[in-house]
Amino acid sequence: MKTADTTQSDPDFAGLIVRCAPKGKVDVLVALIRPFPPRSRPKVTIAASGGTLTFDAGMAAAGAAVLLPDEVSAFAAGKWQTTPSLSVVIREGDTEIKGMVALNGLREAYHSLLANCGQ
Repeated sequence: MKTADTTQSDPDFAGLIVRCAPKGKVDVLVALIRPFPPRSRPKVTIAASGGTLTFDAGMAAAGAAVLLPDEVSAFAAGKWQTTPSLSVVIREGDTEIKGMVALNGLREAYHSLLANCGQ
């Protein structure tokens, strides 16, 4: 988990989670302090040095985490490992939560996670 830069994030933004998923996959989630309803389908915009992308997301962990689509895992496995930080915006209904996450150490953490996911 990479915690939010609290000086540049809303109070309800906790950080970014990269975790093992079934079948050797890796999930990327945005952790929230105040959960959304479990059936929410927020839109998540992620800006990094390589550009800005918007995704439709789902919910996990009883609404306290936003599960990003599988294609985001490819960014965590590649581009993000050399990116200094990410800007994240989560929109659900009238709610907008913004956050900033520093990615230093992501490369090492990602490879360690992959080495232990199948165990």
